[in-house]
Amino acid sequence: MARTITMIDAITEAMAQEMERDERVFVMGEDIGLSGGVFKATAGLYDKFGEERVLDTPLAEGNIIASAIGASMVGLRPIAEIQFADFITPAMESIVQQASKIRYRSAGGYGCSLTVRICCGGGTGGGLYHSQENAAWFVHEPGLKVVMPSTPYDAKGLLLAAIRDPNPVLYFEHKKLYRTAKGEVPEGDYTVPIGKAETRRRGKDMTVVTYGYMTSLCLEAAEKMAKNGVEAEVIDLRTLAPLDRETVLESVRRTSKCLIVHEDKRTMGIGGEISAIIAEEAFEDLDGPIMRITGPDVPAIPFAPPLEHAWMVNTDKIVAGMEKLAAY
Repeated sequence: MARTITMIDAITEAMAQEMERDERVFVMGEDIGLSGGVFKATAGLYDKFGEERVLDTPLAEGNIIASAIGASMVGLRPIAEIQFADFITPAMESIVQQASKIRYRSAGGYGCSLTVRICCGGGTGGGLYHSQENAAWFVHEPGLKVVMPSTPYDAKGLLLAAIRDPNPVLYFEHKKLYRTAKGEVPEGDYTVPIGKAETRRRGKDMTVVTYGYMTSLCLEAAEKMAKNGVEAEVIDLRTLAPLDRETVLESVRRTSKCLIVHEDKRTMGIGGEISAIIAEEAFEDLDGPIMRITGPDVPAIPFAPPLEHAWMVNTDKIVAGMEKLAAY
């Protein structure tokens, strides 16, 4: 049976159900125990499962991830929370040098069934150190899977799939969606496959490729364009590594135009990689340039509301990009 719930409730439900189902699963992170986390994603888990499976940790992201990797190597299935994506840098060595390479360096002797939940994204007044959407850092590393849901249904299904995956999965959660994204979510057990995109809207005039919070904005922009007779197809990647190349290419070959939208900075971003894939494999199908709408190449998202608004991708910017592409 499905009910309408928020994304944050879907995330909490996924962890609780998997901890109930599999005693190897435990959660760890800063302030996640008695207080239930900064955004209350782990609310109620401490009371239900106790301090041995809901571990409050020091403010030391490197230690959190290193400990979780060790636990995974002895057969446990940790869910480690990074309170804000901006503070994941102390854990980079553990993630990109250890977690991503354990299976390879041991010739399959060891695995790393680790899920890292990462709160990310701007638009909430978080300023320089509480606003980054930096998933592109990790997409570059073979051995890591990277996902970012845009709906409560996918949030629960992808998190369950991530916890059960025998490989390390970085699970990015955009904070703007925690309580604004609502949708029907089954009460029972299900998974959303990692590595498979979802077409959120069908269209014939252009393909819009996006993920996370940007998905809802692209859908709004597509509806505005439809009033002017332009039908945009919107693809939600859901998984950033591995990319679902087939879904993107099939759509672009059919619509002959592509706009890529992401919140992260432009240079060397995920949009650049998707552009290269399309240029290499579907160039002769294109009737216009591959275009991108992204965050600007500045060091960080400003705190001042007018500057943050200017930095962020919004519906108007996406519509403007669609109009420019449609004119070709």
